[in-house]
Amino acid sequence: MCGRVIVLLSLIGLAGALSLANEPLPVKPESAPAPASPKPHASEPETKPLEKAHPPSSPSAALKPVTALQPAVEIVEKDGAPMMLVPAGEFTMGSDKGDDDEQPIHRVFLNSFYMDKFEVTNGRFAKFVEAIQSEPPWGFVDKETPVVHADRPVRWVNWMEALGYCLWIGKRLPTEAEWEKAARGADGRIYPWGNEQPTPAYAVFGLKEGADTVASIGNRDKGKSPYGVHDLAGNLYEWVTDWYDEQFYTKNPATNPRGPLQGTAKVQRGGSYMNNAYRLRSSFRTKDDPTEHDPNVGFRCAKDIPKIR
Repeated sequence: MCGRVIVLLSLIGLAGALSLANEPLPVKPESAPAPASPKPHASEPETKPLEKAHPPSSPSAALKPVTALQPAVEIVEKDGAPMMLVPAGEFTMGSDKGDDDEQPIHRVFLNSFYMDKFEVTNGRFAKFVEAIQSEPPWGFVDKETPVVHADRPVRWVNWMEALGYCLWIGKRLPTEAEWEKAARGADGRIYPWGNEQPTPAYAVFGLKEGADTVASIGNRDKGKSPYGVHDLAGNLYEWVTDWYDEQFYTKNPATNPRGPLQGTAKVQRGGSYMNNAYRLRSSFRTKDDPTEHDPNVGFRCAKDIPKIR
């Protein structure tokens, strides 16, 4: 593990990324004030006679309001992974029917962002390992996993490796708030698909610990979120960028919240194949050491909306 972390630090500048991961997200910019009109030149009169206005020659010549360009609902990045748009707006974060660290319920505003439609797969992560000459995850020990099970989500990756992949491909890990909005939408639903209790048609869950039953991506279409994001409940827990703080919701900023600047554990979301329905709820929070490797933990990436020039 030590060699893997050193390679990540040296090849992708992870030390700097760790501090950037806790920088506040940009708040929606306010409109800049209009520049003041220049003073007239000394040789010019202070005022000029008004010119007669000429109506447009036809209705088509009239000025029309400019419509702002809207980001695409789905994009495909250079790693070949589709990403879904989660539009700007408010949503309800937390639950009064869960654990203490899910309270209080509060309204949060997030800027628009993109979220990977699926969890990062063995096949895609293998390309990252090869590119930076990193030690592969334990699950790659047979050297067949990235090929035979290329479409299964990668697991046995710690938080630093997950962040390293996202940065390598030009993305980032989602914040805890972004993950929850992508999962539950703006209507406060309990699970990504709604309020119905989970069944195998919606999610992979309730299996024995250690069972090699992680499902390939894209085979639980019925369980997708309001924004078309898959497997946000069950299959694998997912790393997010935030440090864990049990009391964070009592002081959570109302706009683009981020976790505390430091801590000892990173947040995981979404439940896994070995959990029950309670942990599949979109508001459920858990945590782990960022250097820990587990068989039921994976990740997906997020990305800011590119600025339209």
